[in-house]
This record gives sequence, C-alpha cells and structure tokens, in this order.
Amino acid sequence: MSKRPDVHYSDYLQLDKILDAQHPESDKEGVEAHDEMLFIVTHQAYELWFKQVLYELNSVIDLLRTPEVNDNAPTMQMVVHRTERIITILRLLVDQINVMETMTSLDFLDFRDLLRPASGFQSVQWKELEARLGLRFEDRHGKGYYTSHLKEEDLKHVKHIEAKPSLLDLLNGWLERMPYLNSEAGWKTDSDNPVDHPFWKQYRSVYGSSLLDIEKTNLELFDNLLYGKSENPKRRLTAKACRSAMFIILYRGYPLLQMPYRFINGLLEIDELMATWRTRHMNMVRRMIGTRVGTGNSSGSSYLKSALDKHFIFCELAELNGLLLERRKLPELPDSVTGLLGFGGLNGTMIK
Repeated sequence: MSKRPDVHYSDYLQLDKILDAQHPESDKEGVEAHDEMLFIVTHQAYELWFKQVLYELNSVIDLLRTPEVNDNAPTMQMVVHRTERIITILRLLVDQINVMETMTSLDFLDFRDLLRPASGFQSVQWKELEARLGLRFEDRHGKGYYTSHLKEEDLKHVKHIEAKPSLLDLLNGWLERMPYLNSEAGWKTDSDNPVDHPFWKQYRSVYGSSLLDIEKTNLELFDNLLYGKSENPKRRLTAKACRSAMFIILYRGYPLLQMPYRFINGLLEIDELMATWRTRHMNMVRRMIGTRVGTGNSSGSSYLKSALDKHFIFCELAELNGLLLERRKLPELPDSVTGLLGFGGLNGTMIK
C-alpha cells in the first residue's frame, strides 16, 4: 500500500490562489487608493461565508425533505445545530461591516468610479441564499433592477434555485404533519374544523379577554393566521402550519417540543440578522455616498431601505408572537397529550 502524501497547510488551503486573488483596479490605472485592498478582501470574505451558509442551509433542506423527523434521533438535532451555525455566521457578517466602516467617504471616492458598473447587488450567492430561505421573485423589491445587472448564466442559475422547494416551503409541510392537535392524540372533538377544537376554542376566548380595547383587532389577526379566514394569497404558511408553530411556541418546555422550538426561533433570528445586515449596509451606504446612486446605478440607500421593508421571509412566524398568552393562562393539556410530549411519546417522533 503506497504511503499517502503529506498534506501541507498552504497546499490544503490553496493559499497561492486565494492570496493572489486581490487585484485592485486602482493599481491597474496607476491611481493611489490604499483602501481598495480592504474593500476587496472584505467582499471576498463575505462571499466565502455566503458559501458556507449555503452549504449549511442546503444540508438542512435535504434533512427536512425526509417524510419523518425523529426527535430522539440525530436528524432534528442536526437541523437545529446547522441552523444555529448559520446564525453565528450571520452575526459575524453583521460585525464585519465595522471593518468596512474604517474606510471614510474620501477613501472610497479614491477608487469608487473605477468599479462601475460592478455592484454588490450582483452577488449571486446572496440572491441564492434569499431564494433558498424562501424569498420569492414576485415578493422582491425592484424586480426589473434585480434581473438587469446579472450575467445571463447567473440569472439562469438564480431562476433555477427559485424554482426549487425552499426552506419555507419545507417548513410548512413539516409543521402541517404535527400530530399533537388531532383526535388521535386524545382530544375529544367531533369536528375537524379548528374553530370547534376544544384547545383553540378555549385559547381564543382567554386571549380575547386579555386584550386591551385598542388591541381588539388582534382577534381578526388570530382568525386569519390560525383559522385561515380572509385568506391572504401572499401568505406562505397555511393556517394548519401556523397552529402547529403556535402550539410549539406555547408548550416548548415539553421535551419533544424543545428542538422544534429552537428551530422556529432560529428561523426568526435568521430573518432578524439578515434585516440587521441590510440595515447596517443601508446606513453605511448613506454615510459613504449620501444621495448619490450606487456603482450599479441603483438609487443607493433609498433602494436598500425599500428592499429591507419587503424582504422579510418568516413573517407569519413573527406575527404569531402577537397572539401569545402568559404561561399561567395557557389551557391545561389533556394527560393523553402531555404523555406524548415526553421523549417516549410516539416512539420519539414529533412529525409523522
């Protein structure tokens, strides 16, 4: 058997390629622009982290494609672990803006015009990340601009990704399969209508009595989200999926609901961190170029602000938090249900 050749640090990391990938346009033009190197390295670091986030996200999507998720097996633990790794990386990406902001407006002007029409808006990996999470093309801000600055092959790639089931699509199916609110779990109900379900009937009554007069419109939100009344064609999670998510959030202290809750909460944190990144980016652009257009000829910070408001993905999960009750007011669950929520319940399977 031949001896495996030694692995050297620089060869393994292909540092000769990575460290020779910074070629400032200012050097080519003979212009003094010290901070262009920082600009390049920072954006290359972003793209490397985007690659890792997509690697983790695609693995989560593959795991959730399975028809059954066992909470006593590694599957759900891997989903949560990799989701939380994505969160940690996104925090790093937000903090990385601090490094970029050591560059002043005049530092940027030294080389800014040499970059046209290149723009961070042409980042295919960022668009892929948004699409894999669940941002649909029809929900994007500035659709025309979104497609106009991509290379033809990049546009085809993004369109291909958008046509695949997203994490949000798989989340909906996963939540719809939760068994703890059906009659098989021991609930005494003669109707399949959630309005007549003893849990939701009691919960809505207590929730309604807890609202201030100026909050009474929240009952309409309750009925729309959890019962599907006045159905919004743009909603991404069905009423059934929202009821499951709500149940998980409310009773997350039970063993079999702890991992699902961490997953749901992680998705909300991903949405928050991506919005935070967009906000920091928007504020940095406003500080650096004021009202001038971006290098890709967008409207600069005003475009980023409009995109920020429209590009939240897990909106229904966030809205559920406005429908919560204090723990002391929660309906008491039947013994048949609480017995299933331990690690021995349903043979450890939460979603079937």
